[in-house]
Amino acid sequence: MEATLSPPPLSAFLRRAPPLRRLLPLSLPPLLLASRRLRVSSCAHGSDGDRIVARPSSELRRGIRENSSKVEDEKLLSLRRLFSRPDVGIDAYIVPSQDAHQSEYIAECLRRRAYLSGFTGSAGTAVVTKDKAALWTDGRYFLQAEKELSRDWTLMRSGTRGVPTTSEWLNDILPPGARIGIDPFLFSFDAAEELKQEISKKNHELILLKEFNLVDEIWNDSRPDPPSKPTRVHDIKYAGADVVSKLSYLRSHLGESGCTAIVVSMLDEVAWLLNMRGSDVPHSPVFYGYLIVEPYRATLFVDTKKVTKEVLNHLTNAGVELKPYESVLAEIESLALKGAKLWLDTSSVNAAIVSVFRSACERYSSQLNNNSTNQSIHHGGPDAVYQVSPVALAKAVKNNAEIEGMKNAHLRDAAALVEFWCWLEKEIDNNVALTELDVADALLEFRQKQEGFIETSFNTISGYGANGAIIHYRPIPGDCSLVENKNLFLLDSGAQYVDGTTDITRTVHFGEPSKRQKECFTRVLQGHIAIDEVIFPERTPGFVLDVLARSSLWKVGLDYRHGTGHGVGAALNVHEGPQSISFRFGNLTALQKGMIVSNEPGYYEDNSFGIRIENLLLVIEANVPNAYGGIEYLGFEKLTFVPIQTKLVELSLMSPGEIKWLNDYHGQVWEKVSPLLNGEALDWLSKNTRPI
Repeated sequence: MEATLSPPPLSAFLRRAPPLRRLLPLSLPPLLLASRRLRVSSCAHGSDGDRIVARPSSELRRGIRENSSKVEDEKLLSLRRLFSRPDVGIDAYIVPSQDAHQSEYIAECLRRRAYLSGFTGSAGTAVVTKDKAALWTDGRYFLQAEKELSRDWTLMRSGTRGVPTTSEWLNDILPPGARIGIDPFLFSFDAAEELKQEISKKNHELILLKEFNLVDEIWNDSRPDPPSKPTRVHDIKYAGADVVSKLSYLRSHLGESGCTAIVVSMLDEVAWLLNMRGSDVPHSPVFYGYLIVEPYRATLFVDTKKVTKEVLNHLTNAGVELKPYESVLAEIESLALKGAKLWLDTSSVNAAIVSVFRSACERYSSQLNNNSTNQSIHHGGPDAVYQVSPVALAKAVKNNAEIEGMKNAHLRDAAALVEFWCWLEKEIDNNVALTELDVADALLEFRQKQEGFIETSFNTISGYGANGAIIHYRPIPGDCSLVENKNLFLLDSGAQYVDGTTDITRTVHFGEPSKRQKECFTRVLQGHIAIDEVIFPERTPGFVLDVLARSSLWKVGLDYRHGTGHGVGAALNVHEGPQSISFRFGNLTALQKGMIVSNEPGYYEDNSFGIRIENLLLVIEANVPNAYGGIEYLGFEKLTFVPIQTKLVELSLMSPGEIKWLNDYHGQVWEKVSPLLNGEALDWLSKNTRPI
């Protein structure tokens, strides 16, 4: 799956360029709260001088259905009616993509931005005022948003020259002193604080509507039920380390920082620490929960109905207590009143939690001043340390068991893909009518036959011809193309297995590719090879490598609008931080041994075709003859072993070294995958791994 920087944070739509992370002092003035009651979470550019003015999406696409416009308009009208309610009182409302844990993929019942706007991409921010509605998204989704947004919405192409950020737009269109509402559970504290500071330039006020979400108020009976499937234990043979060891690691960081507790809110971090998995979120084996870890105590806040007897025993043996999911804010208040020093990763912990803690700290100070002799209050008072969670990096650096599981899962996945491609090629040759959705469904069936398969790791991107140029394209029943032999076909897919997570993209042509297509494909392949072969010194951040993937395209004035590589979890989220390979230089995380990243350069010709080639790579120590400066040098080991279609390669553009790389790769594919196949699939693999 194309690199999304694991995923783009909400703040990417609030500012032009991400600054380096800063530490936020506890003394900052608290955000305005509209309510203190606990909220239970159940679930085109024109020109205007140098400024580019975004046009409504209706001007950029054809055939808008009238009934679609009416549905969208009714939702906006219903939302705007709430603005004047006495307990709301706002002039604008911002609806992000995230849930309370800043997840990229979220439960169906929490997809508020998609429900309101009709745009179903995984990244975007909707802003509604009393008379306007606009949606910001990045370059991966421009074409998709043009297709899905009704005429009532204006598409803002984030990152495009002259397109304002959400805060700039609000400052421009609202009169001074306006009240802008958000649900603080859906914003990280950093994003909320930055938004607050930006809109204050026009004396606007940020209102945290913590008691209710306005989209939930209008969703009503059509809203999907909250997830309810049980959690499960992630076997130690796949996890590689037990829960007690992981908690001990985390507690050592608490001691070093002088903190007495840490709030872990990212769902994959909670699942990794506790060696648990769930199915609350499509494509991601996680469950909704918070974890608070103290020196001698750990508490999981979760829907206890999802905790089976096996999971309960697992947690009890690790010394982990259970409390209801919705009681986390009460626990945060309690910690403050006990004088806790709390570790908060404000890039991921939501603004509701931080605001509640700060308010409780203020009450603690008042109580201390009023009753200085109260011995139950710790001297020094509550405080907070604002730092990146130490869990993120620990999770990203895989241990031996996790690496072995990933390798095994990728081999089984490769066998399924070879069987699939063999079948699909034969069907196309026989002129069988297959839609993009038919193809995606068939691939799922092939994967389901593999041992340990659980689900897909994201919605399969099955794009023929022009649809392949929509970077996050998803075929929809009744509205997708046939897969034929006249154009390129891009297939980006992945799977969740009990022991690993896969993500692979291949682009093929079942007929005769054009000269233009072959040149573009070859230049993408050259970028892919350059990343795969690179050797780099330790402490090198991923953005340093990104230029290698684009160099061949840049030579002829081409590029692509997404990152080159994202981190991948081990039997966890397909998009994982903190590591990435991207042109966005704000991520200074160094690539380390044991990390897994994708390698997926591409090229997309709007309304024509798309190309992407993706493998997953494991960061390893490189075998080099020197060690200049006494440091390690690192490189990559391939995890993905599926043939790359050679008829799309323009050999005259390839160097001898690049041709050797391709032949060597196909030799490895044959050696590793052929023992898992027989019959026609084995013959197909033999044919498609021959040297060129």
